[in-house]
Order: sequence, then C-alpha cells, then structure tokens
Amino acid sequence: MNTIAVIPAYNEAEKISQVVQTVKTKVDQVVVVDDGSADATGQLAKDAGAVVLTHIINRGQGAALQTGIIYALNIDADIICTFDADGQHDSQDIDQIIKPLLLGEVEVVLGSRFLDDQTKIPLLRKLILKTAIWVTGIYTGLNITDTHNGFRALSKKAAGLISLKQDGMAHSSELIEQVKKHNLKYKEVPVKIHYTDYSLKKGQRLSNSFKIIWDLIISRITR
Repeated sequence: MNTIAVIPAYNEAEKISQVVQTVKTKVDQVVVVDDGSADATGQLAKDAGAVVLTHIINRGQGAALQTGIIYALNIDADIICTFDADGQHDSQDIDQIIKPLLLGEVEVVLGSRFLDDQTKIPLLRKLILKTAIWVTGIYTGLNITDTHNGFRALSKKAAGLISLKQDGMAHSSELIEQVKKHNLKYKEVPVKIHYTDYSLKKGQRLSNSFKIIWDLIISRITR
C-alpha cells in the first residue's frame, strides 16, 4: 500500500525539518505544500526529504490540503495521511491512524485528542475546540469528538470523492460533511497532541471559530 503524508505548511521554518524527518520514517513519501511562506519553509522541507509543492500566495490550510491530496492521487497513493507542520502531532501515531484502512474497515480515519487522556489541553484551546465541535455537529449532523484535528487518513476512494472548497480552517467541517454526503465509513482513533508555546502561538484563536461559522454559512447560501 502506497502511503503518502500531506503536510500543509505556512511559515513553519522552525519545525518543518524535524516534522518531515520523523514522518518520512512512517510513510512511503512526504509531500509538503508550502502555502506562500515568507520564510525558508519550502527549502528546508525539500532538504529534509519531502516533495515540495508551492503556492505563490498564502491561500489557507484547506487549499493546501487539496493541492496535496490531488498530487498524492496523481502518484497513485493508496492511503493519504494529513499531518500538521507545527510539531503538535506525534508521528508514532501514524501506524494506528492508517491501520483501519489497511484492514479495510473504513474509508476515513479521524484522529481525536478527546478519546483518551493522553493530551492535556489548555483551557482556552479546549473552549475553541469544543466550539468547533458544536458548530460542525450542527452543520453536518455527525457526532465527531474532535472536528478540527488535522491528523487524518483517507483511502484512495475517499480522497477521490472529497473535494475541499473551503480554503481556510472551515475545510475541517466541510470534510466531515462530505464524509456524510458520500456515505463513507469512518472511525475515530485516539492520538496525542503535543502542546508547546510554538504550537499554541500558531494555532486557532477563538475569533477564528466565528470566521469558520461565517464561511460555512456563506458556503450553504452560495451553493
């Protein structure tokens, strides 16, 4: 099974080399989508062993993921694993993220930090995440425990059916909506999140939750 990791990255020069180096031991190929970075993210990722795709301007994480997924499908990926560039995910969890796909149990695997007590979540971050879970539940009708976790795995079938139109962070809710729309079998598995000063600085703010809600409302209106 050809397993490709897709890592969207924007100004992640501080962490990207380490992330690529750890992830590439677990997959067949790492693809970093440099989303218009103003620093050396792209070159550092390439030096670390990743294939680098470049957006000339910063389009957003959803757009970067879609670019990476299309590329992975074009090189005949059987499994596509999405992974954050800021070092908060643990590459050791990749095995358990892709296992249900290897066994043919499901088409989509979603990582969740809320299924066990591995992760100690800062209070404000927990509030942001719970808001996102609530919004996504209303938007999709699916009871997902961790909707804005960028650690996921898609089968070739699922990746070919899911098309992300939301360029920004609303893509996470959109992806789950498309899981329901295409009646794809899914499963959540526990993963550990490493919160550091760096990852917290790079992460979502509460105000972004309202932008996500707005983007989802607009997408419904303009369909």
